[in-house]
Amino acid sequence: MSATVSFKVPTPHGPRSVTVSYARAGTGAPLLLLHGIGHHRQVWDPVIPALAPERDVIAVDLPGCGQSPALPAGLAHDLPSMTAVLTALCEALDVERPHVAGNSLGGLLALQLGRDRLVRSVTALSPAGFWSAVERRYAFGVLMTMRQIAQRMPGPVVERLARPALGRTLLTSAIYARPARRSPEAVVAETLALARAEGFSETLRAGRDVQFTDDVPGIPVTVAWGSRDRLLVPRQGVRAKYVIPRARLVRLPGCGHVPMNDDPALVARVLLDGSR
Repeated sequence: MSATVSFKVPTPHGPRSVTVSYARAGTGAPLLLLHGIGHHRQVWDPVIPALAPERDVIAVDLPGCGQSPALPAGLAHDLPSMTAVLTALCEALDVERPHVAGNSLGGLLALQLGRDRLVRSVTALSPAGFWSAVERRYAFGVLMTMRQIAQRMPGPVVERLARPALGRTLLTSAIYARPARRSPEAVVAETLALARAEGFSETLRAGRDVQFTDDVPGIPVTVAWGSRDRLLVPRQGVRAKYVIPRARLVRLPGCGHVPMNDDPALVARVLLDGSR
């Protein structure tokens, strides 16, 4: 069920109020789900039915994405602020040290929470932060192009383009290996979410100097990478294994950068195994 929660986050200039939209379903140990830049929580919908019987699933619209407003003045869309926001969110929801899974930016945030020992386990799907300088520039260029197209395309045009499989492929093939499997309604919704994401530009700017170089000791870590990831190429998963040597590195055959829709059963199994 969709809901919103407001809470205070400390800053050097005093506490700031933050509002976050989320959906919660299921029973069991809490599992926090974090999406990528410019996306929204609905990207997890294909795997939630398989997760909910075993987990208390909390899918979050990150600040400035989906239905969550951007962060207020005094809080930047960077790793320290986002870590503080997610920590305060868990406190507001009365969730203590959840399991966490994230995709892309969400995977980077999940690893950051794990490094700070704020969660029970981490499952990161194609996490950001293990790129070379060239790979980062390429990924940011693709993301900015997708954002510009989404912003310039009128809603009715997006709806018409999303109806045939070819149109869905044109709109989303950078992030899905099997874009035709995504429903027209989902493609329209995520295209509009990308166009309207208030925190997109600031988040992208903050990511220019990000490189994840720390181990995540003391908790289970799974890093999974789609074999057909065209945005953050699979060799970055090998780098992640070097940085986090005890991590379990999982290959997702036939999956793209956002694998939840490409193979929901496989991704759900990886998330459940990672959070046991």
